[in-house]
Amino acid sequence: MSGERYNPRESEPKWQKVWEEAQSFVTATDDPRETYYVLEMFPYPSGRIHMGHVRNYAMGDVVARYQRAKGKNVLHPMGWDAFGLPAENAAIERKLNPGTWTRQNIEAMKAQLKSMGLSIDWTREIATCEPEYYQHQQAMFIDMMQAGLVTRKQSKVNWDPVDMTVLANEQVIDGRGWRSGAVVEQRELTQWFFKISDYAEDLLNGLDGLTEWPEKVRTMQRNWIGRSEGLRLLFELLPGTTTSASSIEVFTTRPDTIFGASFVALSPDHPLTAELATENPSLAEFVAECHRQGTATETLEKAEKKGFDTGLSVKHPVVEGATLPVYVANFVLMEYGTGAIFGCPAHDQRDLDFARKYDLPVKPVVLPAGTEAKDFAVGDEAFTDAGTIFNSGFLDGLSIEEAKKTAAEFFAARTVDGKPQGRVEVNYRLRDWGVSRQRYWGCPIPVIHCEVCGTLPVPKKDLPVVLPTDVTFDKPGNALDHHPTWKHVNCPQCGAPARRETDTMDTFVDSSWYYTRFTAPHADTPTIPEVANRWLPVDQYIGGVEHAILHLLYSRYFTRAMKATGHVDLDEPFKGLFTQGMVTHETYKAPSGEWVAPTDVVVETNGDVRTARHLQSGAAITIGSVEKMSKSKRNVVDPDEIVATYGADTARWFMLSDSPPERDVQWTEAGVEGASRFQQRVWRLVIETVELGAQAAVLSRGEPDEEATALRKIVHRAVHQVGTDIEGLRFNRAVAQIYELTNALVRSAGLVAAAPSARLFALEEGVERLVQLIAPMMPHLAEACWELLGKPGLVADALWPEVDESLLVDDTVTLPIQVNGKRRGEIVVSKGLPNAEVERLVLANDAVVRMLEGKAPKKIVVVPDRIVNVVL
Repeated sequence: MSGERYNPRESEPKWQKVWEEAQSFVTATDDPRETYYVLEMFPYPSGRIHMGHVRNYAMGDVVARYQRAKGKNVLHPMGWDAFGLPAENAAIERKLNPGTWTRQNIEAMKAQLKSMGLSIDWTREIATCEPEYYQHQQAMFIDMMQAGLVTRKQSKVNWDPVDMTVLANEQVIDGRGWRSGAVVEQRELTQWFFKISDYAEDLLNGLDGLTEWPEKVRTMQRNWIGRSEGLRLLFELLPGTTTSASSIEVFTTRPDTIFGASFVALSPDHPLTAELATENPSLAEFVAECHRQGTATETLEKAEKKGFDTGLSVKHPVVEGATLPVYVANFVLMEYGTGAIFGCPAHDQRDLDFARKYDLPVKPVVLPAGTEAKDFAVGDEAFTDAGTIFNSGFLDGLSIEEAKKTAAEFFAARTVDGKPQGRVEVNYRLRDWGVSRQRYWGCPIPVIHCEVCGTLPVPKKDLPVVLPTDVTFDKPGNALDHHPTWKHVNCPQCGAPARRETDTMDTFVDSSWYYTRFTAPHADTPTIPEVANRWLPVDQYIGGVEHAILHLLYSRYFTRAMKATGHVDLDEPFKGLFTQGMVTHETYKAPSGEWVAPTDVVVETNGDVRTARHLQSGAAITIGSVEKMSKSKRNVVDPDEIVATYGADTARWFMLSDSPPERDVQWTEAGVEGASRFQQRVWRLVIETVELGAQAAVLSRGEPDEEATALRKIVHRAVHQVGTDIEGLRFNRAVAQIYELTNALVRSAGLVAAAPSARLFALEEGVERLVQLIAPMMPHLAEACWELLGKPGLVADALWPEVDESLLVDDTVTLPIQVNGKRRGEIVVSKGLPNAEVERLVLANDAVVRMLEGKAPKKIVVVPDRIVNVVL
């Protein structure tokens, strides 16, 4: 038995079958114990899991198993974010229905995830592409329509010319579609919107209560919501202007800089721009050029600042006789404020770039602290920090905040066109969420358009509106538009021929409420409110920081919308949020410049020099940088191969042990081999302990000696610290504690033979605790060890071990010894030892004896239980 190696290829499928047959991880809703809901962001069924999935789901599984061991009723479900363009595009390439491709991928990925030994309640599995799921989404859409949370309007949209669909601003990255990479265009379409902007202030304030979220995520959401308090300010157009307008209203957050204004800029979509463009073909072409760059704020901010001089001028509102030119500028959004701004180039980088391009004045009006006015000038970088107002008449000498208030009061007291020239207003960067998508593979929007009755919701009794399966993709655009029969229906109100809505919902709608469906996945309604309210919010949500805006903000809104329509009674969906780092790997390149997979590379180390060669050809391979695993650079490690070679537990252990979970982890062969060796070490320790117990079975247990007591202290401290680290999601620190415990147990196993009656109990207790500590991380190995130890039942069902608090208390302390203020040694003494006894031990210390050279010290200063200083 002692020479037997642990075989994960045999053990892991065995225990997975045992768990499944015992329904170990099926959650009962009527269980009266305290609830705990842990959830990882559900995957898109691409067909293969990757090492990022392994890391993400291993972390969640540790939390789920630990909380279950702590006696809680744990909900740990899994589902599939199954709609979307990748499935549609893949199906077009393969001449398949997207549903066929998606469901095949789900089955393949489900098998892979099961091989990881995750403690998931598969009875609650959902897929967003199934009518059983999206019929409830359609019902909630109708509820939201009736509650005034949905609107349909014409809007400028981002159009992806490759995927031929609308994209939300958040889905435009550097001016390109987030999926296709195509340069995004701007179009005007009639679209369905969720009125998320109505909740801007509530979403912003709610962030203060999310104390278990990373601050960086809360900051990203604050910035995206973008609350700004500013001033609506009227600028008079000069007399004689041949337009219907007599003034231009701007919105500004910096009225304190009004004396530095050098131009006014309109959005390309401003009504005055449209009026001028009808008579000016050059302006019309400039507007068209602006529309080709998309509508995303990020895109506009990064784009080159361009303008068109309209020839109009306005009166400067505070400088007598001065005028400002009026431009149309590509960086001004109609949707924000009034669609017009005034530019103060000295104190806004965007305005400065524009002013330099068009040779406009740059007048500084905020003076940095400690700077003389005559010495201050603005070069290529705007001054945007705090300072004192100068060059600004009645505002001179004020702080920025004081000047804002004074300017607002000044303009509120004046009139233009019979209205106050200025009024304070709060604006938000957050725009309504456009959910219309012109593609087939999505949740149909449950609406019917009738020439007589207008736009009507589908009656709930007729839900779900199911996607047709007999679609073709031989024409560009939305296959639902091209279907010969699906879109043709009778009006539910008057019976006349009518048309279904052929837009489908943005797939981010699907993922904005799935966490609530898991609480009652087979219910006939979207939720069972009392059940959802018991489980929600999710106690621990785990996923990538890349979802900080799109998914997390939308989910926060949707929860509020579900509350408004009676489906839940809470505002925030996720109590705790953890964003894990990525999985990285070295990259390798052949002499031809092609990327080479790690499995085709042999890396050799000679001292500090590492070289690589091709496995088959022997050709030299260049070792490149460590980067996120990606198919394009072929630095991907296949989880199936790792499981087949080392076992799932080894992959899980390595992912949890190598670095703090919020940081990137670099996958290395040496690291995973080290994890595999540790697995075997634990197995051998358990076997050795069992054999020692068998040999000493006839012995009576005696009182523990010092060695046994010292080991028990190490064991109980490890139990305490590992639990604390798991609760704090410090998985790598928990692993480090387990390594230390294992080392101590291995050492102690060798000492048991000398005094088995006094020490065996401590070793057996320690090994049993070790098995329980590794159970959340290496669950298959833990079950095999638990069985070998002869313990009843499954370790998956065992409660977390109790800690003897008395063993956590140190009864000794290490005192540093200083001689004339410099550290020269240390002694270990009992806590609270009298000063006289401490002095006696210090004077006997070898280092102190050498330095005293037979002389008596001038004095000895003892700080009890802290430090000792000997003065010569």
